[in-house]
Amino acid sequence: MRVTLINFFKKTVPGHIFRGKRRLVKPVSQRAMDTLTREYERQEQVMLLLRHPYLTLEQSSGHAKELQKREKLVAKWTDEQTLRKMKPHVTIEERLNQLKIKEAWD
Repeated sequence: MRVTLINFFKKTVPGHIFRGKRRLVKPVSQRAMDTLTREYERQEQVMLLLRHPYLTLEQSSGHAKELQKREKLVAKWTDEQTLRKMKPHVTIEERLNQLKIKEAWD
């Protein structure tokens, strides 16, 4: 009974606690500041690595040609087994060919 009375007469914010004109603003703690500082430092390290890449543009332009990834991918899809699994190409004429009864219009 007493716990209910304490909660009933307790002064709180009207409406939603974290929205509006009379909202509760969470105070900024030292832990939150440290976390944000570490996050900014990590982002700065990532941006430094992105600004100064390991390979130059000339070095990175042809490094994938030796691996022949593109040729292997094309060979995989042009293989006759995969072509047999796919449905054949159908044109509109083949679809509407059943509507042809006779060619004579006169």
